[in-house]
This record gives sequence, C-alpha cells and structure tokens, in this order.
Amino acid sequence: MIDASPADESGRTGRPSAPASHRDGLAALAITFLRLGLTAFGGPAAHIALMEHEFVQRRRWLTSSEFLDLVGAASLIPGPSSTEVAIYVGHRRAGAAGLALAGSCFILPAALIVSAIAWAYVRFGRLPVASGLLHGVEPVVVAIIAQALWTFGRAALKTRLLAALGLAALALDLLGVSPLLLLAIAGAVSASSRIRRAPELPGVALPLLPLAAGTLAESVSLGKLFLVFLKAGSFVFGSGYVLLAFLRGDLVERLGWLDTKQLVDAVAVGQLTPGPVFTTATFVGYLLRGPAGALVATVGIFLPSFLLVAATAPLLPRLRRSRIASGFLDGVNVASLGLMAAVSAQLARTAVVDALTAGIAVASLALLLRFRVNSTWLIAGGALLGVVFGAR
Repeated sequence: MIDASPADESGRTGRPSAPASHRDGLAALAITFLRLGLTAFGGPAAHIALMEHEFVQRRRWLTSSEFLDLVGAASLIPGPSSTEVAIYVGHRRAGAAGLALAGSCFILPAALIVSAIAWAYVRFGRLPVASGLLHGVEPVVVAIIAQALWTFGRAALKTRLLAALGLAALALDLLGVSPLLLLAIAGAVSASSRIRRAPELPGVALPLLPLAAGTLAESVSLGKLFLVFLKAGSFVFGSGYVLLAFLRGDLVERLGWLDTKQLVDAVAVGQLTPGPVFTTATFVGYLLRGPAGALVATVGIFLPSFLLVAATAPLLPRLRRSRIASGFLDGVNVASLGLMAAVSAQLARTAVVDALTAGIAVASLALLLRFRVNSTWLIAGGALLGVVFGAR
C-alpha cells in the first residue's frame, strides 16, 4: 500500500502522527514516561535512543523526521536535552496537558529515588560501607565526564574559531569568569560569524535565554535554593555534566553550601540512578534543606525546560532552519566543553586520591572509549570495588 501522506512543514514526506483520544492518550503518556523514568539508564543519548524506539518504532506516535525535529529543538535551548525531548513529545501528543504530564512523569521516578538515596546518605554516609561505595564511584564519574568531553569535542570543534572559543572558555573559567557570561559571549561570537557568511532567513530569531536569578546571600533558605537552581536550569547548555560548573561556582566557591566531595557524590548519585542527570539538584537540595529542599531544587532546575518548550514548540519549523540559531548553539556548545574540562580537573583532584581510585578511573575510561560499556555497569563495578577494597 502506497503512503500518500502529505509533506510535513519541513518539506519531507512521512506518516503524520495520529492524535490521541484525550483521556486514553494522557493515560498512555503518563504510564509510558513513568516506565521510561524508572528504566532509562545511561545518560541523555541513551534516553533519546529509548524514546525513539518507543515512540517512532513501537508506538508509531511520530515519524522519524518528526522525532529528529524535536531532538534538534531540544539542543537549541538550555536545560536537560532528553527531558526536553520528553516534554516536546508530550506537547506534540496532547498539547499543554501532555507537555506537563510527560515531563513530570519522566522526572518523578528519578527524583523519588534520588531523594531516598539522599536520605540514606545523610543518615549513613559516614559508615564504612557507604564511604567505601562512594570511594569507588567517584573516580568512575571522573572517567564518564572525560569520555563525554572526548565525544562531544569530536562533534563540536568543527572550526578553528570554535576550538579557540572552547579554549578561551576553559582558561577564563579557571580565572574565575562567570560561566553565564562565557556561554553568552561564545554564542554571540559564533552567531555573528554566521551572519557575516550568509544572510539569515526572514522572520527567525535566536531563542531567548531566560533572565538570570538575582544575587544570592550566604545563608541557605528555600527561596535562595530555588533561585540557584532556577539559574542553572536556565543557562546550562549541552549536557548535564556542564551543570557541575554552575554548581561548583555557586554552591562550593561562592556560597560555601557544599564542599567538592559532596558535589562529586551528588553527581555520582545522578549517574547511578535512572532518568535525568539533573536530579543531582534533588540530591543537593535534600542535603541542604531536607525533603522541602529536594522539592524546591527539583522544581527550580526543571521549570525553565517546561517554559522554554512551551514557548518554542510552535516555532520549530523555522528554528530548525535558522543559521543564526545554529551558530549560537555551536558557540555555546564549545564554551560548555571548556567549562566541563575545568570542572573535571577540579573533581579529579578530589576523587582520584590513591592507587585504587586511579586504577578505577583509568580502567573506566578505557572501557568507555574502547568498548562503550554502559556507564551504569561501570558505576556498579566501582561501587563494588570501593566497598570491598576502599572503605575509609
């Protein structure tokens, strides 16, 4: 049978996604994303692959071209890319209700699991078994970040200008320049180079960044905690690992709410659990203010994603063709790599402290680069080695 479906807005042909009957559509959406939130291990790329299999191949809610449009749009806005793809799918399937439901159901399982682990960390974190477990997991996190830098760098450093922007961001971050300023400048420089090379399509604008949160005082309060994570959720591009640069700058260096070891542990928990890496914020919030802090930090860091998807979803056909938006994203991505490199060096000094942790870090990096072992298995192996050999 010949598929006579009309061309989509990007000019490609394909089967249009069928609208859901509302009640059944919302129920299926909730159940599907709750299941994905419980089982989506391995980071954003793995999450997106699971969604493609679920929504394109299995359920046929979207065509391949429609799904790729959503992935591309998620890369043009700050925030956790796989979570934003989930939110876009929900919006495409069931409008505003689907947007809220898909994103919330994808985030909720991970947030609950991370909160439970944070409770155990606060209560038992100084016991030998828990300490040894983290001793083995922390160097795996360093290796995962290094592997991400290698992978992203090969894709992002496409020109000499972009390489220079990435190196400049690394150097300036080490000198203490604000990560937000570095991202904005790198994006603007790269976008301006695109403007000089070719005219922009009419009627297409750069996606606007939300305003930064106000200056925070030194004491921990729920309001200040919300603003710190709202700012991070509004400006982190490229990967959840870039979140480390913001959290280190705000929570460790400027506010002194955490030490570096606690931040490494928070990232390790975000890696160990399914769902978005950004639930690192849930863990940090619990450490600082208990269950209320976990809720406030989680809402703060994910709220910008919901708002940005709601604002950009109607603009996707034009955004995906925008040379300026593409140039801006290229600049932001290479600056993000520079921030990741700076923070990974700081984390390595804290996590790699003896022969055991050095061996775990080197072996993990080799397994990631050579055999592409799922990071979840590496974290589990590091935890086991830490418990058996490295209790502190």
